[in-house]
Amino acid sequence: MLLNCDPLHSDLPAGWTKKPLAQLCRIMSGGTPPKSEARYWSGDIPWVSGKDMKSPRLSDTIDHVSEEAIGAGTRMAPAGSVFLLVRGMGLAKDLPVAVATRPMAFNQDVKALVPKHPGAGYFIRSAIYQRRSELLGRIVPSAHGTMTLNLDDIETFDIPTPSDPSESDAIGHALELLEDSSRKSVEELSALLRLKEAAMRTLFTRGLRGEAQKETEIGPVPESWEVREFESVRERLQYGTSIHCTNEATPHPVLRIPNIEPGRVNANDLKFANLRPEEAERYRLEKGDLVFIRTNGVIVRLGAAAVYDGQPEGALFASYLIRAKLKRDEIEPRFASYFFESDLGTSIVTARATPASDGKYNLNTGAIDGFLIPLPPTLDEQREIVAILDAIDRKIDLHRRKRVVLDELFKALLHKLMTGEIRVADLDLSALDAARSLMV
Repeated sequence: MLLNCDPLHSDLPAGWTKKPLAQLCRIMSGGTPPKSEARYWSGDIPWVSGKDMKSPRLSDTIDHVSEEAIGAGTRMAPAGSVFLLVRGMGLAKDLPVAVATRPMAFNQDVKALVPKHPGAGYFIRSAIYQRRSELLGRIVPSAHGTMTLNLDDIETFDIPTPSDPSESDAIGHALELLEDSSRKSVEELSALLRLKEAAMRTLFTRGLRGEAQKETEIGPVPESWEVREFESVRERLQYGTSIHCTNEATPHPVLRIPNIEPGRVNANDLKFANLRPEEAERYRLEKGDLVFIRTNGVIVRLGAAAVYDGQPEGALFASYLIRAKLKRDEIEPRFASYFFESDLGTSIVTARATPASDGKYNLNTGAIDGFLIPLPPTLDEQREIVAILDAIDRKIDLHRRKRVVLDELFKALLHKLMTGEIRVADLDLSALDAARSLMV
């Protein structure tokens, strides 16, 4: 069960006081060395700007400067400093704030908060982030329309702080460990997505039998495979219903574009329709049907194909989708959906897309029928390929769920530690410490 994150209205915990950032930190302003001086931009010192502030910890940046640049337009902040974005459109959505893991220079859109107590950087960063909505409420548009956070508002912004520095250090450490676990989960998920992409590339060009390849109109495929038009492996194609859908639950859930993900149906955010029984029957999906997105403003989403597995039960499909009923004795639905998810399959789809005047891209049944698809000679080999990719997908799903849990746990723990509802001394951090040691 997740912790309750509702704001507290009680007093500060015993031994805590509110302190303004100016009391906790030395606040530094940055700058930009002259771009015309190449010698300032040829070093290896990280130079922080708004585009770098996308994670809670900064270990490197996109741009770098030389030692000559320090004092010639920019300044250096020590490791452990908290960088806060104070100008730019990035403030329109959130408050980017990050801790530097090494000494870094920074530009004029960023303030460096140098903690007066060594090691307090992560606590200060977490305290600011936990109450970021209050700072965001102080943002004003500048003369050029960009968003600005004034220095006075930063200096006077107070945060609840334990009187014992060791407690604030421990809170910062606990939250850092949790964010490390979340970051590791993101890295593992990215690695799995790259693995899946590479596996699809190999499986659809080399197969599983180690046989020689032959050149075809879509590139190399195993010698025993055929390249066929999609029309030859489907029984029929059908456009979906254009009836108006609502949130009112009826016996007829209707799948729309948001419900179609590569390979699968996402049953979240369902809409419903009232149709006569005979009309609903025309658009009722059957298990194993392949459902294509036929129009989209993002071309990589065009042609995304989900396999309907029977859930949600009795689902219909909307007019921006096309249903393909396949010849199941010739092609496995999941094999087809994985192929159209692959780089090769996506390139075949986009090559047949038609741009529309509204900026979207369209497919029709004729375009889908003309898709070329490589087919192994047996359904068994298709199923083996599907089993390999299914196994990778299960791991991807596991890491996605893990990431959601870690993110929610961090938000809950951030609130409760920063308000004293939970004291850090009561936490057992041994598991997170052990996990962190494995990341190094």
